[in-house]
Amino acid sequence: MAITDEYDIVIGLEVHVQLKTESKLFCGCRNKFGCPPNENTCPLCLGMPGTLPVLNKQAFDYSLRTALAIGAKIAKRTKFDRKHYFYPDLPKGYQISQFDEPYCTGGGVEIELENGETKFIELTRIHMEEDAGKLSHAEDSGIADSIVDLNRAGTPLMEMVTEPIISSPDEAYRYLVELKHLLEYIEVSDCNMQEGSLRCDANISLKPKGAEKLGTKVEIKNMNSFKGVLAAMEHEVKRQYIALQNGETIVQETRLYDVDKGVTKSMRSKEQADDYRYFPDPDLPVYEVSDEWIENMRAQLCELPQARKIRFKDEYKLPDYDIKMLIDSKEIADYFEDCAKASKNYKEISNWIMGEISRELSERKVSISELDFSVEALAELIQLVDDKKISKKIAREEVFPEVLKSSESPLKVIERLGLQVESNDDVLIPIVKEAIANNPKAVEDFKNGKKKAVGAIIGFCMKATKGKADPGSISALVNKELEALL
Repeated sequence: MAITDEYDIVIGLEVHVQLKTESKLFCGCRNKFGCPPNENTCPLCLGMPGTLPVLNKQAFDYSLRTALAIGAKIAKRTKFDRKHYFYPDLPKGYQISQFDEPYCTGGGVEIELENGETKFIELTRIHMEEDAGKLSHAEDSGIADSIVDLNRAGTPLMEMVTEPIISSPDEAYRYLVELKHLLEYIEVSDCNMQEGSLRCDANISLKPKGAEKLGTKVEIKNMNSFKGVLAAMEHEVKRQYIALQNGETIVQETRLYDVDKGVTKSMRSKEQADDYRYFPDPDLPVYEVSDEWIENMRAQLCELPQARKIRFKDEYKLPDYDIKMLIDSKEIADYFEDCAKASKNYKEISNWIMGEISRELSERKVSISELDFSVEALAELIQLVDDKKISKKIAREEVFPEVLKSSESPLKVIERLGLQVESNDDVLIPIVKEAIANNPKAVEDFKNGKKKAVGAIIGFCMKATKGKADPGSISALVNKELEALL
């Protein structure tokens, strides 16, 4: 019997999003990954007495942008609180966070389920807080050592908390993918899980099928990839199910996910809000959020992925698969639209982006803005093929690589390498006749009604012209010559 036949799976996610501001949340230290340990610190980061925090307005702006993107309700006033418990990697002994007056509540993200239906994953709240530093653990000769890097201490975070309405690990995975897509689109975070820019904790419980009362929740931490999140949740659901089947009591606790062994391990009992001894931070004021401020942020918000998806289908008449691939990256979608201003062959633009350009980006490990292939070059190349100045094969295999290499325009490359399409019948007819003479079996098959036999003859002609002949012209000449033999 499947787990879901006996129990409802209830999952709530807490996603920590590091904002890509230049400086930290309450001081002027650089917010940059990969620097030498403890380089980006100051007396405030180090928890020195007498230091005073000052809120980073850019971080607040990014947070407001996120709230608007998910349709959340923005509070007209908000404050910061001190959250107390021992942080070995946050020297002042408390974290500046938000407790009872977060800057926004509600909103959510729509996901597409496996069966094609959609589900709205509602958020409880988003609040802002500072990040802690990073501990590294090592063992040498049996002695455990821990070292701390405080570069990350104080970097701005949004904690995005969902309602407990996610019904499976797969739904949670889909939500994370869609959320990451949205955050990258509105350019508030790079969402790099390997660098800690996007981290996720999951609260998981099981309750008897149809029961109103929720089961005891267990929090899972230490998940640093979407696949890891999915695997950890799947394991924890099975662990709780087996425990319940054996008559055991689920303990409210925090567990870590062991990636190597694929299991969760008990870390500590789960703290309650009272354990944190929240109180308003006396060094920071209450912040008033005006309608003017909100509307200014709304004006800066880009077109969101779902709206862009609908518009692409209506405006460019592209297949659903193409649209999904194009809008997966805002930068790619912008590149497509810039090219669409210069060429109306939208499907061919899409084909190039999903084909040769994507392959080049993958091989070079660069973004499209770093690829030296302008939208003007792509539009010109597509037009040259449409005008039958060059064949599609030549465009893809010879002109495109040479444009990337030389930075010349496609037309100049074609002229320099002599790649123009051969369309002179005086040149092509002798080649067609030679192809027919060298393919007697194909000729016989054609005479016997096998029209596809012309493919071998056309292939011979294209090879003889080194791909420079127009396939349509060759096909017409081949069929004309063969018809004359009937």
